[in-house]
Amino acid sequence: MIKVLLFAHLQEEAGQAQLEINKEEITVEDLKKLLTAQYHLSKMDHVMAAVNEQYAVPEDIVKSGDTVALIPPVSGG
Repeated sequence: MIKVLLFAHLQEEAGQAQLEINKEEITVEDLKKLLTAQYHLSKMDHVMAAVNEQYAVPEDIVKSGDTVALIPPVSGG
């Protein structure tokens, strides 16, 4: 099981702050695609991912037991 933490608009779109994905392993890119399809999350192209508190690239593998944080870009002054 992979724990996914959602922030900002992703949390609002999914209707929850945390999801559990029943996969043994998946790439960050494929996880984003899966979440987009299942939860209709938008603007995932610009979302940063962190796996176990380390920033990840799309090709990184997420394994069962990992925690993934999906962090949309923020704006401000």
